[in-house]
Amino acid sequence: MARFEEAEKRLLDVRICMKCNARNGLMATSCRKCSYKGLRLKNKVRRI
Repeated sequence: MARFEEAEKRLLDVRICMKCNARNGLMATSCRKCSYKGLRLKNKVRRI
């Protein structure tokens, strides 16, 4: 998707809080804004 692999990692390798939709680090276990523990990986759409 992105032109550079570093940029793609920075944009897509994050966890999203399912309560407040905040972006968190990849290794996060709880949300940085609301302390909710329900985090998911950001969806990655692959284009051919």
